[in-house]
Amino acid sequence: MKWGYQTNTWGGVVGHPAGVTSVKDLYYLANGSTEQAIKDIAAAGYQGIELFDGNLMQYEGRLDEFRQLLDDHGLSLIGVYTGANFIYGDILEEEFAKIGKVAEMAAAAGAEHLVFGGGAVRADGIRDEDYTMLGQALDRAAELADRNGLIASYHPHLGTCVERPDQLERLMKLTAIHLCPDTAHIEAGGGDPVAVIRAYADRIKYVHFKDYGSGAFLPLGEGQQRFDTMMAALRESDYNGWITVELDSHEDPFQGAAISKRYIDEQLMKKA
Repeated sequence: MKWGYQTNTWGGVVGHPAGVTSVKDLYYLANGSTEQAIKDIAAAGYQGIELFDGNLMQYEGRLDEFRQLLDDHGLSLIGVYTGANFIYGDILEEEFAKIGKVAEMAAAAGAEHLVFGGGAVRADGIRDEDYTMLGQALDRAAELADRNGLIASYHPHLGTCVERPDQLERLMKLTAIHLCPDTAHIEAGGGDPVAVIRAYADRIKYVHFKDYGSGAFLPLGEGQQRFDTMMAALRESDYNGWITVELDSHEDPFQGAAISKRYIDEQLMKKA
C-alpha cells in the first residue's frame, strides 16, 4: 500500500468566498500554503498528496509550476477532493460546470482519484427524494470522472445527509460510485469503520485515515481507531492502493503529519 497526506491541514477546511454568490466558484479551499504543505509532506516521508479543488485551481494557467513542485519533492498527485450540494435541481448544472473544470485540471495535473463530498441538508430537514437525487448526481459525477481518466469515489462526511450508517447504506443502494471511507467521519457518525470496509470491500478504491477520540479528529495513534484491524480487512480484500491521512487541522501541521507517519511505520507497516 502507498501512503499519502492531504494538504488541508495547512489552512483548515474552509471554502472559497466567491461561492457564496456564484455556485460555479464554490470550491473547497484550505487557506494555508500549498507549497509549504508539499515540502512538509515530503519531509515527513509520504509518497503523495491529495488537495482540495480550490487549491488546485489556484494553479490555473500555471499547472507546469505545480507539477514541477511535486516532482522536485518526489511526490505523486493522488487525488483531488471536490463536492457539491447535489440535491437542488436548479443549481445542479452550475455545480457540474465546476466539477467538469476540476476534473479536467486534475487529470492534466496527473491525479488518479477524484473524491466527492456532499449531499446537502435542507433547512427543513432531509427528504426521501434527496437520496435519489444524490445517487443520480454521483453516478453522473463518476461518469464525468471516468471520461477524464479518474477514479471517482464518494466520501461520507459529517454535516451532510450521509453521516450515519443507515444513511450510507441507503445511498450506496442508489449509486454505483466507489466508496472512499473516511474512518474518523464514519465513527463520529455512529458507524464502525471496520464493518464499513468489510461491507463495501469490492467498492473501495481509495481510503482516508484519521484518528478519532473525545469528539476530536487526531493524528494516527492518538485516538481510539482500530487501524490494525482496518489494515487486516483491507488486505483480506487484496487492497493495494493509496491510503491518505486526512487531518483537518493541527496546531503544527508538519508535526501532525510526522506523528501519523511514525505510527504508520512503527505500528502498521512493521506488523504487515
